[in-house]
Amino acid sequence: MDTEEKSLKNFLSESDELGAYLRHFPSTLLNIYSQLHLNNCAFAEKNNVMAKIITLAHQKGGVGKSTLALNLSLCFKSQLRVALIDTDLQGSIYHLRDEFKDLDILTPDRIIGLPALDYDLIVVDTPPYLSNKLNDLFHQSDYVLVPTKAGFFDIMAIRSTLALIRFSQAKNNRLKAGIVLNMVKPRSGLTAEVTSLLQTLGTPLLRTRVFDRVSIARSSMTAGVLKGTDQKAIEEITALAGEIIDMISE
Repeated sequence: MDTEEKSLKNFLSESDELGAYLRHFPSTLLNIYSQLHLNNCAFAEKNNVMAKIITLAHQKGGVGKSTLALNLSLCFKSQLRVALIDTDLQGSIYHLRDEFKDLDILTPDRIIGLPALDYDLIVVDTPPYLSNKLNDLFHQSDYVLVPTKAGFFDIMAIRSTLALIRFSQAKNNRLKAGIVLNMVKPRSGLTAEVTSLLQTLGTPLLRTRVFDRVSIARSSMTAGVLKGTDQKAIEEITALAGEIIDMISE
């Protein structure tokens, strides 16, 4: 076991304290494209690195990581060179590559030398468990998005993921992170209590909430949310994309 792996295990075992609406969709999306492209060019000029990297992670399965990863990638692809990498050995996203021929969906082996890949933006979907590979991936990332359902067991499961992010932030000072409430049930009485709990964990809770919508759940079979007719779903995905870009650009 190497020194970094030992320090990571010690950190995880000792870590106790973890710390309107879009009205004009087309113009808002264009704004997001422009902002990301300009900031990405400035970052590349300064660091000789082309790609911005957004990683989605949560050690618990069933929180909607893959669906969000797919729709965020589709949100940016018409204006940016976007790649989506599925690092889950089950390959649920990679198996969709024939259905999304205009989106570059890459195999897990492309994770090596990630920032040097010839793209403006790379979105990485991760498996529902923690590993040292995830730590390496966070070291290369600009942003980690942690989707979670509004349930107490989901919140308890998020703690180790947030600890791993904080460990990586100590070595990667450009790494930012945020939690998004995903698959939110309408009129759920738990949401307010869960929101209060999430705000004590030390990682920003994003303003955007993505609700439990059939159009989002089925989006991998219907060419993505943005090509659908559910305007609320479109607004939620584009609002989420906008918040992430705002945080990367700070």
